Amino acid sequence: MQEAEMRDPFDAAMGDGRHEFGSFFLSRLFGMTVSYDADACVVTLDVKAFMYNPQGSLHGGVLATALDISMGHLLKHQFGAGVTLEMKVQYFAPVRSGPVTCCATFLKSGRKTFFLQSRACDGNGETIAHATATWKKL
Repeated sequence: MQEAEMRDPFDAAMGDGRHEFGSFFLSRLFGMTVSYDADACVVTLDVKAFMYNPQGSLHGGVLATALDISMGHLLKHQFGAGVTLEMKVQYFAPVRSGPVTCCATFLKSGRKTFFLQSRACDGNGETIAHATATWKKL
C-alpha cells in the first residue's frame, strides 16, 4: 500500500477536530455513517485495505469499534450519553471488501444500566459478527 493511501484516511479524519456524536476521529477515520431507524442505530462503513489484519481481512478491532459505536450512539439517542461497562464480540466470518453494517438494539433498559446488542452484516446481508454489551448512563 502506498504512503498516500495510508495518509488520506488519516488526514480526512483529522478534519476540523470535532469530537462529537456522529463525527469524531475514529468514525471519520473509518468512514462511518450513523443513522437511526425506529429503536435502532445503524453504523455503516466500507472496508478499506488499511483496515486489514495480517490475514487480509477486516481487523476484529475495527469491527468491534463499529459495533460499540452503534450501541453507544443508540443509547445516547434514546437516553443520553453512557459508557461501556463490558462487551462481548463473537466473530462468524471474515470480510475482505464491501460495506459492513452494524445495527444496534436494546435488550433491556434500566434507570442507569442498559443491555444492548449489535449485529454486523456484510454487503450480502450475512451476519459476520454479533456483540452484546452492558452500558451505564452517565
